[in-house]
Amino acid sequence: MRLFTHAVCNAARAAWRESFPLGGRDPARWFPGHMAKGLKKMQSSLKLVDCIIEVHDARIPLSGRNPLFQETLGLKPHLLVLNKMDLADLREQKKILQHLEGEGLKNVIFTNCVKDENIRQIIPTVTELIESSYRYHRGENLEYCIMVIGIPNVGKSSLINSIRRLHLRKGKASRVGGQPGVTRAVMSRIQVCERPLVFLLDTPGVLAPRIESVEMGLKLALCGTVLDHLVGEETMADYLLYTLNRHQLFGYVQHYGLDSACDDVESVLKRVALKLGKTQKVKVLTGTGNVNIMQPNYAAAAGHFLRAFRSGLLGPVMLDRDVLACCVDR
Repeated sequence: MRLFTHAVCNAARAAWRESFPLGGRDPARWFPGHMAKGLKKMQSSLKLVDCIIEVHDARIPLSGRNPLFQETLGLKPHLLVLNKMDLADLREQKKILQHLEGEGLKNVIFTNCVKDENIRQIIPTVTELIESSYRYHRGENLEYCIMVIGIPNVGKSSLINSIRRLHLRKGKASRVGGQPGVTRAVMSRIQVCERPLVFLLDTPGVLAPRIESVEMGLKLALCGTVLDHLVGEETMADYLLYTLNRHQLFGYVQHYGLDSACDDVESVLKRVALKLGKTQKVKVLTGTGNVNIMQPNYAAAAGHFLRAFRSGLLGPVMLDRDVLACCVDR
């Protein structure tokens, strides 16, 4: 603890990067197309749907949501679920809600599917939204059908399983994975509740047709919405380090037992690799021939750094603090 306190004191006095070098990076090459096929299938299923639950990552509550959802599916009652709240720094939750309300999103719930936190709020909220909608003309049909949408890897399937676990005491009905692209098709209806009778439709993650900026692309990548190798683990690790230091979040120093915080990603990854024993043999041509030397495995260290962040081992993080600050300034 003394080491960590000393490192934080030194870090607080350090001058961190005020910006991240974004030149030459093209987020259009990182992300697949906007997956129009999946969106069309969702639209074709809309006539069966009473309400839309949009799931997004609570670490990026203001960035990366697909604007096409509102355009193409926006005629139905809409609930925004900000999942993975256990991984997000929510000290400015009120500002987040105010900003979302300004965008017309009045129904927002923060959830943690690992511990089923706030999951019980979803069915009552959805029921109220449907019954108060002027489009609610269902006659004697008392069942509800809800479509669950979102960008890749935000926890849509986990949310369905969590609701089902709480209300039906049943196991998994939807596949869950730590990588984007696990759900590839609009599935058949999954019952999640008996009273009221509620069915959910799981859907594949659908990204926006165009990522607004490189920085937004990096935030989305950090949250696992695209395969890491498409962006580059070391690039993502550098952006993560930049973000943590700029916001004075030095949990990585304690987690890896480092001597101090540092803003140079190569130096940090070298220390992480050596701490974890992640080294690799490299052939070096010398005057006397080829010599095998051991070097830090920077790619392996970057991957470990990213996984530690995504698991919450580096502490809760709000990647949209810059967006929130801009909102306050306006």
